[in-house]
Amino acid sequence: MIFVHDKGRMANNMLQYGHLYAWGRENGRPTMSMRFAYKYPYFHICHTRHHNFPTYVAAKYAARWGLIPTVRFDEEGADTTVQEQTMRRRRWVMAGGWYARWYDLFLKYKPEIIQLFAFDAAIEQRVAGILGDEGPLRLGIHIRRGDYRTFCGGRYFYTDEQYAAVIDSFLAMEPHRPVDLFICGNDPQLNRAYYEQRFAQCRVVFPDGNPGEDLCLLSHCDYLIGPPSTFTLAAAMYHDRPLYWVKNPAAVVTPASFGRFDQLFRQIV
Repeated sequence: MIFVHDKGRMANNMLQYGHLYAWGRENGRPTMSMRFAYKYPYFHICHTRHHNFPTYVAAKYAARWGLIPTVRFDEEGADTTVQEQTMRRRRWVMAGGWYARWYDLFLKYKPEIIQLFAFDAAIEQRVAGILGDEGPLRLGIHIRRGDYRTFCGGRYFYTDEQYAAVIDSFLAMEPHRPVDLFICGNDPQLNRAYYEQRFAQCRVVFPDGNPGEDLCLLSHCDYLIGPPSTFTLAAAMYHDRPLYWVKNPAAVVTPASFGRFDQLFRQIV
């Protein structure tokens, strides 16, 4: 059993576990996510064998006390031969580190990874009620503030006016279709009235969901826009939605601005 010691937030954990799950499937080794054993109870994986708090505690202290080995993937592009040999040979092992990456294996087992992270029925039902009727184009916006004030020196910490300019550019790209605008994010002080007034021609929705509900809702949108983030990346994975990572909020949005998960997940740092 490979116990995956995830770090970071929910979407980071999903992608990190996905890589190690794919490696495990390819090499005949079962895996268990430490985070999804207790912290984010929104997904099918949380109800599978071994994903429970007692297993989490047992694995955590076994690794801490040196009863099982720990392998780390902390260096980008490093030779992982030794770590992989340990994962093959030892019955139990703790694995962690952001740079556990096997892109081709992830894609090979992506349908299984998506199934593991299928949303619970109650979440899908709530999101269906928020989405409303089909017809309008659904644009999901992820406004990331909070930790993005300092992440990469604040490079992707955008103002409401900058986000609005990106939305305006998208609407100009799709001038003949009604648009429902779904705005998710981590800023409790978001100026909602500004967006409602600025985009009065759209149905503007602030879902106010938990992380699982917001991720589920974004996954059902037709287009996704936000700063570079694993949250929108994970949302794009479910239904192969086009995703625009905003790196220059003054740039004109065109169809070529959007990428797909299979390409973008290789670009995360």
